[in-house]
Amino acid sequence: MNELDSIQIHFDNSSLWVLNIALAIVMFGVSLGISVEDFKRLLKEPKLVLIGILSQFILLPFFTFLLIMLVKPQPSIALGMIMVAACPGGNISNFMTHLAKGNTALSVSLTAFATFLAMFMTPFNFEFYGNLYTPTAELLKDVQVAPFELVKLVLLILGVPLVLGMWLRNKNEILANKISKFLRPFSIILFVAIVIIAFANNLDVFNKYVHHVLALGILHNMLAILLGLMVAKLFGLSFKNQKALAIETGIQNSGLGLLLIFTFFNGLGGMAIMAAFWGIWHIISGLLLSLYWSKKSEKVLAC
Repeated sequence: MNELDSIQIHFDNSSLWVLNIALAIVMFGVSLGISVEDFKRLLKEPKLVLIGILSQFILLPFFTFLLIMLVKPQPSIALGMIMVAACPGGNISNFMTHLAKGNTALSVSLTAFATFLAMFMTPFNFEFYGNLYTPTAELLKDVQVAPFELVKLVLLILGVPLVLGMWLRNKNEILANKISKFLRPFSIILFVAIVIIAFANNLDVFNKYVHHVLALGILHNMLAILLGLMVAKLFGLSFKNQKALAIETGIQNSGLGLLLIFTFFNGLGGMAIMAAFWGIWHIISGLLLSLYWSKKSEKVLAC
């Protein structure tokens, strides 16, 4: 197990640049579907904004930290969990919410707001909880991550594409919609292909160690989904809004997490394997949950 804290996933500089560009394209494709009205809609309902922030950026990192304290995984695995919890919602959460017959407008709005907040909250949560747990704090000392560099990369990958996409949509919505229809599926396929190629070159490492993160990754993902659902229920939100918040909290942008891991941690084994497994598993869990809720909604309507 100690090997996990020292092994590295090999990912060369040229591949890293392509990964940066691919993720920026993914975010640009997502932002083409976001308008200023999405932000205005949320500001008119500050309760939903606060609940979304509470669930995703405050409670999820906190409960992730509690889970780490309880289970005490290897430091590199713990850092991977913290990284995933610090990331904003994944870009497929809107599709899953729509499939689940949840509040898609709320999902889109929360994705937009979370992407904006992530420019600051992702580096903050990662640094705060990473240094709060002694074993991961020791690992961070060895890696020596520069907080400003972390913020700068998140701003470039999330902030710039978000602003450009929203600007284009504001200037020419018809053009933005046309580009979005092609760009979103293409960019996601491109990003997935790059990650698959990266791990195909490290398949022996992934196969050797993935069992160390399997149960913990599934448990962590279940915690995130249930947390979003329980928080929404606690605040008396409708079932459509509960589904949206559960999916937004449980579907994390693990692609961003992987990029940060490859950039600042040289593909540190436990971190990369945890983030990669999460990226695979949350698609499976999200689709299964969405299909279940979809069928449940149909039965309710039939009754």
